[in-house]
Amino acid sequence: MDELAPSRRPAADPRSLRAAGGAPLAVLRPGTVPYPLAWDWQRRLAQARADGALERDVVVLLEHPPVYTLGRRADRTNLLFDEATLRRRGIEVVPVDRGGDVTYHGPGQLVGYPILQLVGMRVVDYVRALEEILIRALAEVGVTGARSPGYTGVWVGDEKVGAIGVRMSAGRVTTHGFALNVRPDLDDFTGIVPCGIADRGVCSLASLGVEVTVDDMADRIEAAMTQVLGATLEPTSLDSLLPSISKVAS
Repeated sequence: MDELAPSRRPAADPRSLRAAGGAPLAVLRPGTVPYPLAWDWQRRLAQARADGALERDVVVLLEHPPVYTLGRRADRTNLLFDEATLRRRGIEVVPVDRGGDVTYHGPGQLVGYPILQLVGMRVVDYVRALEEILIRALAEVGVTGARSPGYTGVWVGDEKVGAIGVRMSAGRVTTHGFALNVRPDLDDFTGIVPCGIADRGVCSLASLGVEVTVDDMADRIEAAMTQVLGATLEPTSLDSLLPSISKVAS
């Protein structure tokens, strides 16, 4: 996903990141959702948030069937599996509008899509806030995640456990987000050069010996978001969100 140059300015307080301040975040946990459908939800929600048709920020926490996504700057040579192998393994390939290179999503991986309207913040500050959320959630299961100079995401040694790739709209509304490897099939990562980084690896909580479910980690991510962003999370449903944006989705 996105790789950012180190910032020379101190990180801003993430509690001042959202235009809505400390207002509650609506959280949607729909289970396993095909990537193209979830991407459509993101775009519709983000447009509605920018237009004012949706008054709340939203966080979507879910899993995807196996998929490789290619960012705007992706190098197709970092996609290593041929078409026959992709079909045999049931892995979809989807070009997307986030920054960064190629990444993988699949069962056993917790994916988070915060749809937040930001104010007065640089993208790097938002990315650092997402990293902090992942680091705190990992600490709750005894894993010391860390930042790595010159890269985004959260690492355990030289292996990435949490990837981050984001997009900011003209209305300063975020889409895409983070992916935390809980217990995915790590063999699926062999079909790509993850995030275009050839000299580092990928790990998961399961490969680190931590037995925890995706739902367990979603609970911990919610708690960490409450701490880092200074806002409570309120469960919501897709039915309650989509009617409010029907006029911009048509």
